[in-house]
Amino acid sequence: MSARKSQKEATRQRVLDAARELFESDGYEATTVREIAKRALVSVGSVFTTFSSKGDILSQVMADRLDALYAELDRVVPHLRGSTPDRLRSIFAIHYAFETRRTRLFLAHIAAAYNWTLSPTSRPYGRTPRLKQVIRDCIAEGVTRGDVGPNINLDLVVDALLASYAWTYRLAAWEEADAETMSAVMDRHIGLLADGFRPAPA
Repeated sequence: MSARKSQKEATRQRVLDAARELFESDGYEATTVREIAKRALVSVGSVFTTFSSKGDILSQVMADRLDALYAELDRVVPHLRGSTPDRLRSIFAIHYAFETRRTRLFLAHIAAAYNWTLSPTSRPYGRTPRLKQVIRDCIAEGVTRGDVGPNINLDLVVDALLASYAWTYRLAAWEEADAETMSAVMDRHIGLLADGFRPAPA
């Protein structure tokens, strides 16, 4: 790697580290690019040379974190047993345990999904194909096993599950709920949705 490329990568990492800390401590909306630059000890121009917007910085911060989550899912999911609802509960329990380590950061990730000014390259909550695929695969396998109806709209069920998951984080924002509390609420949501995707009685 050339010296210039190495320096650019070092700047990029400092920006990401600074942004992660500020988003977690001060919140995404309250954090400015100027503050990120100051914390990273770089110029504002250097930030915009590396990232096109604050939204893109958040996307990369989350993408870097999610690598560890996906590695955990890749390790655990093949060994899950039980019904499709039970497997979904396990998958979301892993998500809660992971995301509540930095709850404010994940709340910013969810909020970014409703920011219409984000660039097409930004990846807020919902624009996370890997997460969708894990859930979709779980439900599709349920069709094969026979505890999910064969005519189910997989994408619709995935959307409903992701919406329920995001909505439970209001408990973290309003009541400082922990992973166990939110997971228990999500378990009930999954049970309700499962009533709709089970095979019709013969």
